[in-house]
Amino acid sequence: MTDKPVTPAAPAAGGSRAGMKKELPEHFKAYKGVWVFVEVERGVVHPVSFELLGEGRKLADQLGVDLAGVVLGPPGEGTKHAVAESFAYGADLVYLMEDALLTDYRNEPFSKGLTDLVNTYKPEILLLGATTLGRDLAGSVATTLLTGLTADCTELAVDADKSLAATRPTFGGSLLCTIYTLNFRPQMATIRPRVMKMPARVEKPVGRVVSHPLAMVEDDIVTKILAFVADRETNKVNLAYADIVVAGGLGLGAVENMQLVKNLAKALGAEYGCSRPIVQKGWMPAERQIGQTGKTIRPRLYIAAGISGAIQHRVGVEGADLIVAINTDKNAPIFDFAHVGLVTDAVRFLPALTEAFSRRLSPHNRDKLAG
Repeated sequence: MTDKPVTPAAPAAGGSRAGMKKELPEHFKAYKGVWVFVEVERGVVHPVSFELLGEGRKLADQLGVDLAGVVLGPPGEGTKHAVAESFAYGADLVYLMEDALLTDYRNEPFSKGLTDLVNTYKPEILLLGATTLGRDLAGSVATTLLTGLTADCTELAVDADKSLAATRPTFGGSLLCTIYTLNFRPQMATIRPRVMKMPARVEKPVGRVVSHPLAMVEDDIVTKILAFVADRETNKVNLAYADIVVAGGLGLGAVENMQLVKNLAKALGAEYGCSRPIVQKGWMPAERQIGQTGKTIRPRLYIAAGISGAIQHRVGVEGADLIVAINTDKNAPIFDFAHVGLVTDAVRFLPALTEAFSRRLSPHNRDKLAG
């Protein structure tokens, strides 16, 4: 209804997207500014919020408008910290909603709170992290506001007419599609963690904070929090924020060869992962999957062994500083975007590489290198 996909190969009628766009309804012309929902749970800000503030800063500068952080939470130090950090990562102002009902995430109070803020202060763009919380909240708010939502974006830009151009994979990840919310506001998008670069943190004083009440009481909320149980597995897999990642694909040939990936990762002090087909075969658990439907990573070093590099995988790893690809097929797509390519059998090469790194990074050699 509101979102129209446009690809570079298939421009809109008349030779550009302009032919598709109607005059923005008068009641939406007052919508100005770029907002980033700052996700806070148990006093901790999710890093994706800072990544989105960095991206939002670029969009706001191009549009010549303010960038605002939006913080919803209970009164306390965690919420105050989220406000302060929003300014440190580029916000011009913060919209703050403090209420004890926002202590733990529940869809009803968070959706009403964010919807009320949008209807009152009218942003033209609203960005949220594509986390479990963010996806639930974004869909609810977009539905309530009757606006468009582009999910799991890999790129954001401002078009010539100052519309948001949100790019995401489509058709199972085989194509990239740019989507516009043409005649509705706000223009909403969710972006997965690590897709956007983390901006530099700059110490700043707390600036303008606009407080707004949550017009709800506990009796208005159907969902009740009986207890909070932390996920004990949460910190076991840290692919998204690892500095070094080693991953294996079907080119390794057998499940036992995935141990070669783990061995190299151990030698490097790295995290290990895999491509989607490995998970589908049951050779590794889903939390180790890298790519469009798995984890997006931005390590300093990414080593891909036996991975062909289809677009689904590419969108999850192309933010890495250095990509090293090992594959027997010299025509594998991964060589199109890898920084270093090795055409060889990963099953034979990985043990030799692991041994070389083990020797180089042994405590004895570290002492020698330091001297």
